[in-house]
Amino acid sequence: MARLPRLYAPGATQLALAEFADHSTIAPYDLTSKTLPLIVNWMGEAAGLYQVAIHGWSLTPKAILLLATPKDPQGISKLIQSLGRHLASALKIGSVFSGRYRSTILEPEVWVLPALIWLERQALREQSCTDPELWPWSSVAAHTGAPGLTPVWLSQHLDYWACGNTPFDRQAVYRKRLHEGNEPAADRIIEKALRGQWPLGGDAFLDDIAPHSSRRVRPAKRGRPKTSTTIAHG
Repeated sequence: MARLPRLYAPGATQLALAEFADHSTIAPYDLTSKTLPLIVNWMGEAAGLYQVAIHGWSLTPKAILLLATPKDPQGISKLIQSLGRHLASALKIGSVFSGRYRSTILEPEVWVLPALIWLERQALREQSCTDPELWPWSSVAAHTGAPGLTPVWLSQHLDYWACGNTPFDRQAVYRKRLHEGNEPAADRIIEKALRGQWPLGGDAFLDDIAPHSSRRVRPAKRGRPKTSTTIAHG
């Protein structure tokens, strides 16, 4: 089956996942404290170079995750390719990522915050930490006020700003949601959209982005297309 073209719609926020190749393939693979700050710096440089507004990010031993709004269809692809080249050179290995990265477009005011929560709990799902606020290699500090990295290139999404009128209010609201986590059904929906690389939103949202998207926004119906039958009259 031919792989789907990248899905892009102007102004649409995306959730992207680039999984690292299996450790046994690129051993000795080492995401040490020396490597991780470099990735954060490379991410910021690439975001500026390729005009990608990064709203959330997470680096774990298994993956790089981004919540971002690219200015053009190639923005996120170029950013992730740049990270792969830098990391491969630093670690003196071949392929860094396991296949192509995956992404989904998110409906604002509905799926952006759940996607950010899902992203910032990735280290918790991987059992790399017991508290998402204790994992230093993510955007969590910028959203909860916890000690940690707050890169100047991070661009807060409007859905995060809507959490409160002051920084304290926003942090408190978001921290509560982060620790509660999404409903399991919501996490499954996010993961399905990400793996399937279809947009995540309601019918009205899909109809709105369809005329401007880089490809169709809904899977084709299964089965052969119906054929019309002409009846001859004698």
